[in-house]
Amino acid sequence: MRLAEPVNFALIMPFLYRMIEDFGVAETPKDISYYASMLFMSFSISQTLTVMYWGRLSDRIGRRPVLIAGLIGTLAVSILFGVCKTFPMAILVRMAAGVFAGNAAVMKSAMAEIADDTNRSRMMALLPLTWNFGSMVGSGMGGIFSNPATQFPGLFGNSKLFTYFPYLLPCLMGSTIAAFGLITGLLNFKETLIKPTQPALEETVGSTEATPLLAQSAATSAAPAKQNSIKSLLTPLVVRVMVTNAFMCLAYTMCDQLYPIFAATDPRDGGLGLDPRSIGLSLGVEGIVVVYIQLVVYPRLERKFGVLYCYRRGLSFAIPYLVSMPFLSMIALHLQTQAGTSATSMLIEKVVMWVILMSIMVTRITSNVMAFTSASLMITNMAPTRSDIGFMNGAQLLAMSVVRIIAPIVSGSLWSWSIKHSFPFPFNSHLVWMLSAILIATVLKLSYRIPESVNKFAADQTKPITSVEETDN
Repeated sequence: MRLAEPVNFALIMPFLYRMIEDFGVAETPKDISYYASMLFMSFSISQTLTVMYWGRLSDRIGRRPVLIAGLIGTLAVSILFGVCKTFPMAILVRMAAGVFAGNAAVMKSAMAEIADDTNRSRMMALLPLTWNFGSMVGSGMGGIFSNPATQFPGLFGNSKLFTYFPYLLPCLMGSTIAAFGLITGLLNFKETLIKPTQPALEETVGSTEATPLLAQSAATSAAPAKQNSIKSLLTPLVVRVMVTNAFMCLAYTMCDQLYPIFAATDPRDGGLGLDPRSIGLSLGVEGIVVVYIQLVVYPRLERKFGVLYCYRRGLSFAIPYLVSMPFLSMIALHLQTQAGTSATSMLIEKVVMWVILMSIMVTRITSNVMAFTSASLMITNMAPTRSDIGFMNGAQLLAMSVVRIIAPIVSGSLWSWSIKHSFPFPFNSHLVWMLSAILIATVLKLSYRIPESVNKFAADQTKPITSVEETDN
């Protein structure tokens, strides 16, 4: 069920540059990043306006109906994006996609309810694993199957449908995955939110000394704690962690959403000059590594050192990747200017570029997995009762959705501005990457103000972490 959203989010990345080029809205190729950022921003705006509603609604009516509704919406908007022929239509479809993107917070809540202290880190790690694996699959789909009439003329060369809608095929494939998730959810997914029942409450209240202790315990467990007020949940510690996570998300999102534009941009303008298939490959290869990191490395580190340690290590890995990424353009430019020279020499340089690129992408995904998984676990751990997990995850996703509105427009505008002017380093094509590295370094410093108490699941503790005094421990 969770796989549908990352697949359909990521599959547009490899062909987004060409799609905007086909819309004809950008005056020059250097302006494409600005319009790409508007597409990303439209998704985040609608997600921000609706994510809290989905989280709170799932606390009331259950996780299952909310997840099902999200999958139905994802299926529909995926197909619609494939038939977009104008930029305004693409904006509207991306906004509709954002409305149904609240499943992330709801799925985190469901996983937290299924898990216990013995497996919570491993269970919660499955969510970013699914996201990264889905992103790998989606990126591969978008890169390989976009414009099939040109890429596979033997199969689709005579297809009027895929000639007129060159980006429909990968979107249809993404909607198929959403359809499988929908069927799986309808047939196999059981509700995870335990609702209080009147008989159970009556049995507990009316119990006597003759009532078996086990029966009393079972009746009591059937009635979860009442939801806390929003004011009581948003303690100074919770706000501090959410703000820290939001700045972390800002830095990652700026570069994650810039990368496909950077990769497609001409090397003379500071990019890599890759085609959609190569972009899809570069985004997809890292998904192979993420399985091992997510299922083996992260749970072991979390159990041994705690969530906060993993969070800090993830942030520290991001800085070298952000600083080194734009330097790859120098190799790409050298390959472009040396065209026609020795084939062996060019092959060696191309292999070197791809080895460095893949090393950077592996570092990127390692950092991403550790930081975002830890951020999710910290917020889940801080929920005072299980009935508040949906709100806590929804509030965190809301904060991240807000910065995801800002991030693409900032990175897209700065990238377009930096490559239009001949400014020296670091105000050239390195600007966005350097700003992101500075942001991550700031977040890393702020993380040392978060107490070690966030390593424990508060909903299972006798005294939840909600007081102001505990923020200074």
